[in-house]
Amino acid sequence: MPLHVPPAPAPALRSVLAALASPVAVRAASTPALRASAGPLVPEHPLAVHLLNPVAASDGMPRARLTGWRFLVRGGDRVVAAAETMITPDGWAFAHFCEGPYLASTEHALRQAELLPSAYQPRLLSIPGLYMLCLWLHGDLADGDDAQPAPADVLIPLAPAPPGIAAHRPYRVADLVPVLTHRLSPVPLLGSGV
Repeated sequence: MPLHVPPAPAPALRSVLAALASPVAVRAASTPALRASAGPLVPEHPLAVHLLNPVAASDGMPRARLTGWRFLVRGGDRVVAAAETMITPDGWAFAHFCEGPYLASTEHALRQAELLPSAYQPRLLSIPGLYMLCLWLHGDLADGDDAQPAPADVLIPLAPAPPGIAAHRPYRVADLVPVLTHRLSPVPLLGSGV
């Protein structure tokens, strides 16, 4: 079933286009594939990036907050980088270019998601405490930027995933969140009696 990709905020897209059009910004990027790309650089697949707060809300689900938008940057026939934007007091602004294994993993997870039987709104969910990034498939297609993980939503961990969590395996949020919460819980100190 096709994914319902919400458009990125126009200022976020404009900031990425401006950065891609700037030879200085591209040369300064720490992304060799982006600097070496010979063809036009095109931002595609805009995905809202949310940061997961592992503390459960009253409904037992963790909360997430929108922190930026990520665009995959295509140079010729392949993705060569990602462009990140962030919210500032003045609105959306370009943050940086990046590369690494999450680029191919994001493309792979998006292809996986298109084969699922239900319609979803794709987003990215960052779990910094585990150095983990997931493609978050949100089931409520009408939800805006303030969307929150729902038990029936699907998470596809991107590679590399933390040990014991299979990359590119779709998990229902209700099934994966207890594992994440357990791993993010502080470990009692020896001799603390807890």
